Amino acid sequence: MRWRCTVVGVQTISSRQVYANRWMTLREDAIRLDDGSEGIYGVVDKPTAAIVIPRDGDRLHLVEQFRYPVGQRRWEFPMGTAPDRAEVDPAELAARELAEETGLVAGRMELLGDLDIAPGMSSQREHVFLATDLREGPVGREHSEQDMRARWFTTAEFEQMVRRSQLVDAQTLAAYLLLRLRDAGSA
Repeated sequence: MRWRCTVVGVQTISSRQVYANRWMTLREDAIRLDDGSEGIYGVVDKPTAAIVIPRDGDRLHLVEQFRYPVGQRRWEFPMGTAPDRAEVDPAELAARELAEETGLVAGRMELLGDLDIAPGMSSQREHVFLATDLREGPVGREHSEQDMRARWFTTAEFEQMVRRSQLVDAQTLAAYLLLRLRDAGSA
């Protein structure tokens, strides 16, 4: 993903890739501001991601896994990107992540909205889907997800975990807000 700044106030002078693996690239951009001063931005480029809220009545399905950067296990909604930095249709990606991480297959998938994951350091955008009319299928986790656990929680349990700082994943919390707004709009 190559991005050139076109916003008034910041001009990209040059860009160089510093690092790449199959999931992301890190680039460093030299920039010039309106006043002529120059600086740099380090940017993590990752492909489009999908986050899925599996819901069955008053229950939400979460996955828990070890998150290396923070050195702890985290509960979160199923989410991910395509390997090899591929861009995949968001609905297709959401269905794949749901099945891969939970074994669930959705009879209905509804787009709730979009999130910028960390716009101060990353170009990645995430699409949030509500998965309903669920049925069980085979789990097909990636090798790096071998420690993943999955479990249903009531919305009361989910919210209690948030209050106690037991569920702190920002993407999951933002996705839940989109779900709450959707539910409030249909009431």
